[in-house]
Amino acid sequence: MSRFYNPRRSKNIFTPDSREPFRLSRSRLEVFMACPRCFYLDRRVGVDRPPGFPLSLNSAVDKLLKKEFDIHRAQKTAHPLMERYGVDAVPFEHPALPQWRENFVGIEYHEPRTNFVVAGAVDDVWVSPVGELIVVDYKATAKTGDISIDADWQISYKRQMEVYQWLLRRNGFTVSSRGYFVYANGDADKRAFDGKLEFSIQLIPYDGNDAWILDALVAAHDCLAAPVPPPAGRECDYCGYYEARREAEDRYAH
Repeated sequence: MSRFYNPRRSKNIFTPDSREPFRLSRSRLEVFMACPRCFYLDRRVGVDRPPGFPLSLNSAVDKLLKKEFDIHRAQKTAHPLMERYGVDAVPFEHPALPQWRENFVGIEYHEPRTNFVVAGAVDDVWVSPVGELIVVDYKATAKTGDISIDADWQISYKRQMEVYQWLLRRNGFTVSSRGYFVYANGDADKRAFDGKLEFSIQLIPYDGNDAWILDALVAAHDCLAAPVPPPAGRECDYCGYYEARREAEDRYAH
């Protein structure tokens, strides 16, 4: 076994005959949507995908945006970004908000049909004058041209927002179908770095539809309850790499 990488062994393993609720995070549901085999090997067998590199700059932008919106939350005022884009809302204040935002805690809902405790950590929540909650997600990038959420790979962003909307609705809140991405784009066209990176901030609306979630949860449960893993995903880079390496090793072994 390489000393540079050891498979991360999950402590949260699904046991088919257990009656205990099984915690399923929003990110793990996304793994299922992308590749049921990777999902099975992680939550049923305990072998996770190799970890990605930490996005420290994105995390810093996330923390600073939260601090900025929290100032307006305390003052019960609209952020200038809301005013610039004509969003009639203020940051939502609720005793559970720190929990909803905390990674590995988040908003929870026990879904009875699957016995999953579904959870996800939201970046922010705003509220309209009529009490309708608005889900907000922070994103950061550094690219030229227009920022959008229309690339094929950004379907995960849309599903992410829809899961948050679904969780809040299942917790008894009235939630707007329209959410927003607060997108920070680093400007790489400056003449010099000068020890700082400047960002432009855009607000991108997205009208979510959470109708797919229950069916996805049931399918994820059926996947985990099966005695063998499903086939490798056609477009899964992890499975593709594994298959290519295995074929190469078999070829050279003979």
